[in-house]
Amino acid sequence: MIRLIPRLDIKSKHLIKGVKLEGLRKIGNPNEYARKYYEQGADELLYMDAVASLYGRNSLTEIVKETVKSVFIPITVGGGIRSVEDAREILRSGADKVAINTAAVQRPDLINEMAKTFGEQCVVLSVEAIRQADGKWLAFTDNGREHTGLDVVEWVKEAVVRGAGEVLLTSVDKEGGRKGYDLALIEAVSEAVSVPVIASGGMGQVMDGVEAVQAGANAIAMADILHYERDTVEGIRQVCAENGLSVRPQEAIHSVHGGELS
Repeated sequence: MIRLIPRLDIKSKHLIKGVKLEGLRKIGNPNEYARKYYEQGADELLYMDAVASLYGRNSLTEIVKETVKSVFIPITVGGGIRSVEDAREILRSGADKVAINTAAVQRPDLINEMAKTFGEQCVVLSVEAIRQADGKWLAFTDNGREHTGLDVVEWVKEAVVRGAGEVLLTSVDKEGGRKGYDLALIEAVSEAVSVPVIASGGMGQVMDGVEAVQAGANAIAMADILHYERDTVEGIRQVCAENGLSVRPQEAIHSVHGGELS
């Protein structure tokens, strides 16, 4: 079943949005947006600390603690998580999964340690991919600024062997561009590994998400299209269903959420 996942990038307690992970603009209070997307029927939420690399730590614990008071769907948190202890703190705050990028690149054994400690289902490998002149993709960190030299497909394969249970695949080239996901990237990664792949970066209209799933994605991460109210989670779900994708029925969502929304 395809999951619809609003992505909330956070800077200093503000929800922000950029283009190619740069030029960040403040949108509003992340907790209010999280609640709104939950009420619209989101399957999960994704919180990313956009400036964690500057400070070397994740600062979202308080936001997550506040969110889980009124939002009852799985939450993945990423950015600045550099150790098992960092991950434990995020999970204790109410997150269900942690996404790691820079620390995993610097010390791949961290993936093994986190999978052993929390279970593979808790460990999400976050990949920032940039297409090269030869058509391949290299992995980057620090919002697409730091070159790792790692081939994306090979890196994802290694991470999954080490225990990553899911891949958050962000195309830096496409991010914020409203021109659709990098379908070739999604196809290459999803064919290389058996774990779920979350497509992120580039959703301009609902059919972009449908195409991402057709390319192999198991979940669609969405930001711009929701934050600027160009569509809703409910509307996106309906179009996905009309195009033959297996999504949670809206009626099921209302019955699950109904008691909390009155």
